[in-house]
Amino acid sequence: MPTFKVVISNPKTGRAEQVEVSGEAAARLLGLKIGDVFDGSIVGKPGLKLKITGGSGKAGEPMLPFLPGGAKRYVLLSGPPGFHPRDRGERRRKFVRGNMITEDIVQVNTVIVEGGE
Repeated sequence: MPTFKVVISNPKTGRAEQVEVSGEAAARLLGLKIGDVFDGSIVGKPGLKLKITGGSGKAGEPMLPFLPGGAKRYVLLSGPPGFHPRDRGERRRKFVRGNMITEDIVQVNTVIVEGGE
């Protein structure tokens, strides 16, 4: 069974909270993609609607919203997420992951879109 650290950001207060999810609740997150909205009761926060904004894998590789699937690959990047250029026009080949939550994901970043104060 997978285990995820779900980071819940509240845009109204600017605070973030980390919740560890495992077992059946974590299995319900598998297959969701960046941009999907799910019910907060999955992570123990009933009454909230959470939107997935990103995440990272076991090796620290970031999830990119424009890469389909959950596979890891090297991609030529010219800007964030995943690469912050130092010089104008700089591009680098970086190790990144697709936009789907799989068992290899460690952290899932979310933001509150409905409910909460």
